[in-house]
Amino acid sequence: MEIFTYMEKYDYEQLVFCQDKNSGLKAIIAIHDTTLGPALGGTRMWTYSSEEAAIEDALRLAKGMTYKNAAAGLNLGGGKTVIIGDPRKDKNPEMFRAFGRYIQGLNGRYITAEDVGTTVDDMDLIHLETDYVTGLSGSSGNPSPVTAYGIYKGIKAAAKEAYGDDSLEGRTIAVQGVGNVAFALCGHLHKEGAKLIVSDINKEAVNRAVEAYGATAVDPNDIYDVDCDIYAPCALGATINDDTIPRLKAKVVAGSANNQLKSSVHGDILYEKGIVYAPDYVINAGGVINVADELTGYDQARALRKVETIYDSLTKVFEISKRDNIPTYVAADRMAEERIQSVRNSRNQFLLNEHHILSRKK
Repeated sequence: MEIFTYMEKYDYEQLVFCQDKNSGLKAIIAIHDTTLGPALGGTRMWTYSSEEAAIEDALRLAKGMTYKNAAAGLNLGGGKTVIIGDPRKDKNPEMFRAFGRYIQGLNGRYITAEDVGTTVDDMDLIHLETDYVTGLSGSSGNPSPVTAYGIYKGIKAAAKEAYGDDSLEGRTIAVQGVGNVAFALCGHLHKEGAKLIVSDINKEAVNRAVEAYGATAVDPNDIYDVDCDIYAPCALGATINDDTIPRLKAKVVAGSANNQLKSSVHGDILYEKGIVYAPDYVINAGGVINVADELTGYDQARALRKVETIYDSLTKVFEISKRDNIPTYVAADRMAEERIQSVRNSRNQFLLNEHHILSRKK
């Protein structure tokens, strides 16, 4: 790929290559946009097929974080890191300490967190060398319950758009995938009186939901065909596709999975069919909102109040969709872009030492 051509096309700010021979570190930090504030995005460790594949993933994920953070109302830009290697056998403390020094060298332009293939322990090692890291032990903790709470609030906003009432009592909700986030989500839905239909390739996860919440279990291949008001994709991405859309009976698609639409065409089809789609990066922003709260000293009550604004963010997405006659996935991008542009138009004065959001002390 022609890196500068790609970066210019999608307006990336910076791509940083980090190498440490002793530890085997090979990391790529992509910073997409820092208009709203320092770039926040996790560090992913993966066995990429090539260096080019790793670069493309870092760039793609960094841009996604720009939109996610902007849509969540955070004063943060978008960035991401990928480390090339097998997280099961290539890790060592020196690797993450070396990486922490590279982050420190960016002087606050980029803040990292855990992601696929990295852990809280890894973040603690990074923290030995820099303050620009979140998701530390003894701080915000497991993000799954907070993410689930945000999904729950988002489902209520989508229900209000589709049915004119955000009450989920008596609503039938089909939950595809019952992992940590989805199980916690089922708890909120059950408490409000929703009827749950669940599926997962992990039978133990399904049984746990059946026992805890009285859910009805169906085969993973049948979840798209059930009679329900809301379909909540909470497993792998791309489950909204040519095969599944004709089978859905729900008026709402709202869940925790990333990249729910197989392609933008499927977002268009949902819109044409009058199905309310809650864009994934808006509804599942609870995790990043939670870790972002660490930047000013973690306060769980404050973080949860911020997570509740996912309801308002989705309401605005639905309003833009109607205002501009566009699908909600396009409206979400437009909401994020409008926020970034508004701030960009107001931040044109040169400052030698700009204010940094990070206020934690070592």
